Amino acid sequence: MRAYQDMVFSTAVRLTGNAAQSEDISQDVFLKAYEHFEQLRASPAAGGWLKTVATRLTLNHLTRHRKRWRLFSEVFVDEPPERELDAAAASFDTVLQQLDGQERHALIEGALQRLPDHQRVPLVLFHFEEMSYKDIAQHLGRSLAKIKTDMLRGRLAMARSLAESGLAPTDGRSGTPS
Repeated sequence: MRAYQDMVFSTAVRLTGNAAQSEDISQDVFLKAYEHFEQLRASPAAGGWLKTVATRLTLNHLTRHRKRWRLFSEVFVDEPPERELDAAAASFDTVLQQLDGQERHALIEGALQRLPDHQRVPLVLFHFEEMSYKDIAQHLGRSLAKIKTDMLRGRLAMARSLAESGLAPTDGRSGTPS
């Protein structure tokens, strides 16, 4: 089980954005693992089981605290123009493609931590947990349209964060910021 400590913690911290809460969730995951130790001891699927439990316990934790962040997710009643959201997503993807793996990972983790829960959680579930938009909407109890909007706004906020870090999309010709 020690081999999975980092994976369980990183799953929880990406979703919560809070190390202290993630430590508590990780403890709960390993308590559940202890309860199922005989089944997991020799199982080749133990890692997958732990990741699933970590994701579900973290989502349960966030659901219990949903009222805290619901206000923020509903601040924008009017939808921004679709082309603005598409351009933001394309800008974000362009910036990320220009970075090497380690630098990209560090910047993404930092930018994710600065996002509000309603944007960070769907992005993490989609990109790290490989859940579909439909599954994310179902797990979080929100509409599919709301999930898509929050994810696009999260990408926009991350692109702004990356730009504030001195990164900006290039025009693809000279390697200089556009």
